Amino acid sequence: MATERITFPGPKGADLAGRLDLPEGPHLATALFAHCFTCGKDGHAARRIAARLAAMGIAVLRFDFTGLGQSEGAFEETSFSSNVDDLIAACGYLRGRNMAPTLLIGHSLGGAAVLKAAAQLPEVRAVATLGAPFDPAHVTHSFAESLPEISAKGQAEVNLGGRPFTVSRAFVEDVQGATLAPDIEKLKAALLVMHAPRDEIVSIDNAGQIFIAARHPKSFVTLDDADHLITRAGDAEYAAEIIATWADRYLGLKSPAPPPGAPEGIVRVSEADPEGFLQDVNAGPHHHALADEPLAYGGTNRGMSPYGFLSAGLGACTSMTIRMYARRKGWPLESVSVDVCHDKVHAQDAGTGAAEKVDTWRRRIRLEGDLSADQRTRLLEIADKCPVHRTLERSSTVVTELL
Repeated sequence: MATERITFPGPKGADLAGRLDLPEGPHLATALFAHCFTCGKDGHAARRIAARLAAMGIAVLRFDFTGLGQSEGAFEETSFSSNVDDLIAACGYLRGRNMAPTLLIGHSLGGAAVLKAAAQLPEVRAVATLGAPFDPAHVTHSFAESLPEISAKGQAEVNLGGRPFTVSRAFVEDVQGATLAPDIEKLKAALLVMHAPRDEIVSIDNAGQIFIAARHPKSFVTLDDADHLITRAGDAEYAAEIIATWADRYLGLKSPAPPPGAPEGIVRVSEADPEGFLQDVNAGPHHHALADEPLAYGGTNRGMSPYGFLSAGLGACTSMTIRMYARRKGWPLESVSVDVCHDKVHAQDAGTGAAEKVDTWRRRIRLEGDLSADQRTRLLEIADKCPVHRTLERSSTVVTELL
C-alpha cells in the first residue's frame, strides 16, 4: 500500500491533514473514512481498515477533523456540524483529483457524520457505519459530569481516553440539536450497519434504530465481541473485508483486464508485515487470502504456507477434474475430497536414482456415491490428468523481471 501525506483546506480555512492510502494495483474505487470522536486518522481502526481496503483496490482518504491530530484549528471551536462540513471539504478535495468517493465509512460519531453528510454528496453510492450512535448527542455521555460546568462557564476541560480536551457550550448545543432520522430516511445510498452487541460505549440499540429508519437497500452485520474502538487487528480486518465485499454490489467494482499472455489474470502478493512473513494475496478485487509461515519458523501462522497454497492448488484441481468427468459421464458421484501432503524426499527414494532431494505430493482421494469398482478406478486415472498435476510433474520455467 502506498500512502500519501496530504493537506487540504477545511471549510473555515484551517488546513486539514490526511493520509490517502492508494492500492498498489488498479484503482477500483475511492472511500472516505470518518474517525470516532476525539480519535484521529491514525487510530487502529482507521489504519487497519484503510490498509485492507487498499489491498482490495479501494483507495481510502482518512483525515483528522479540525483541531485534532495534525489538522489545524481549535477543537473547542468545532462541533458535530463542523465535522460534517470537514467531510464535505474532503470530498471536494478528492473530487478535484478525479477521485470522488463513492463509499463513505464512519466509526462511532464519525458514523453519524457520514450519515448526515451523504445527502450532500451526490457521488456516494454506499455508506457503512461502525458502532455509530443514532442520536449524535449520545457523545455527551462521555463527559456527562462536566455538562453543568460547560453550561455555566461556556466551556470545560474534560478527560477523554486519557487525554484532555476543551469542550464548549456551542459544541454541546449543536450535538444536542442534531437529528439523523430525516437524513437516514432520505438516504439514497445503500447502507451497511456494523455494530458489536457488547459495545459498552454505544449500545446495540443504536444500530437497530439506524437500520429501522433507513430504506432498502440496507444490511446489518454484527461485529461480535469487538470493542467500541475496534482495537484488535482481526476485528478491523474482518470489518474491512465485509465492507469491501458488500460495497462491490453497489460500487460496480470490476476486475482489471489481464495482461496479454496471462489469460487467468494476475495474482499479486504484497508484504503485510515487514517484521514477520505475513503476505496479502490478491487475485483481482474479489479474492483475498493471507500467506504466512508457522510460529516455529518465525511467522504468525495467520495463513497457509507457500507450499500449503501449492498443495491447495493440486487438491482443488484434482477435485474439479474428477467432478467434471463424472458429471459428463452421468455417474452417481455424490462428493469428492482430496487430502494432500507435501514433503521433500531423497530422489533415490522416489525411484529416480539421483542423489538430490525432490518434492513429493501425496494425494488421498475420497469418492462418495454408488460407484462401481471400474468407475472408481477410472476416476482415479482421471485424477492424474488434472492440469496442476501435470504442471507439477513436468519441468516448469519461472521468468522473473524487476519492475
